Amino acid sequence: MYKTLAKTKLMTELEWLKSRQQGIGGSDAGAILGVNKWRTPFQVYIDKTQEIIETNESSEAAYWGNQLEDVVAKEFFKRRGKKVRRRNAILQSIEYPFMTANLDREIVGENALLECKTVNVFGAKDWDSDEIPASYLVQVMHYLAVTGYGKAYIAVLIGGQHFIYKEVDRDEALIKMIIKAEKDFWENNVVKKSPPALDGSSAAEKYLKEKYKDSNPELIVDLKSEYKDKIKDYFELKNTIKELDGQAKEIENNIKLEMGEAEKGYALDYEIDWKTITSNKFNSKEFKKDHPEFFKQYLNTNSYRKFSIKEVKE
Repeated sequence: MYKTLAKTKLMTELEWLKSRQQGIGGSDAGAILGVNKWRTPFQVYIDKTQEIIETNESSEAAYWGNQLEDVVAKEFFKRRGKKVRRRNAILQSIEYPFMTANLDREIVGENALLECKTVNVFGAKDWDSDEIPASYLVQVMHYLAVTGYGKAYIAVLIGGQHFIYKEVDRDEALIKMIIKAEKDFWENNVVKKSPPALDGSSAAEKYLKEKYKDSNPELIVDLKSEYKDKIKDYFELKNTIKELDGQAKEIENNIKLEMGEAEKGYALDYEIDWKTITSNKFNSKEFKKDHPEFFKQYLNTNSYRKFSIKEVKE
């Protein structure tokens, strides 16, 4: 059973973003269960707990995903013959009020929902088999948990030119796992304002910068012994990244050599651009030399904490 938490038809984007903080939505579920390649539990925690005072500009992918949602829904009706409708509401589970759902479409006359997706060509391989990508499967199961519906359909437009759809039956065992994980996350992380384990996301980096903005030069910390191995891993990873960057640069240089003066090149499914870009850059060094007094007037003081690790030789 569920109830309507909020109507979305006349909502501003800022109001919609704030309403999403009232519970865990379908797009959060995959991250919380660790099956989303692009989002982490820590990022979900930040999204649920940080104050939202303005909207951020949507990415191109998110923008076109929203624009093409109606196209995907209409194509599903053409191919499957099932009428769909918008719900224009955020739904909330009565039994598990921390679970919410913002459905793309409902199937008319059937206890089922439709999730509309757009995927670029690089994500096409995720849809080659009969299996549904784990993050999307968890998302629709979350919606089925909230609504009590018995079935979901996922319609996908791949690369703007290939359309597929898949049918998903309710899986009680998986739904129990999702509810358990989300309940733990909501009660022990969000409600208690206790962040989950840190990860390498930009959200985690931003969190640390804001929480520990200033340093205390008189304070010295002896790290736990386990960090000796972590630091070794850190340097090994840095060296691996450096080696991989070098290999990538070698490939790039060979492509440039092959292209010569050409601005555009093609290699099967890939288009390569090597364009001449002209830009104007302010020469602060010369300006400081020629106009030292003016330069001082326009200086802004900016402080940050620099992180570095070096080996101490005894």
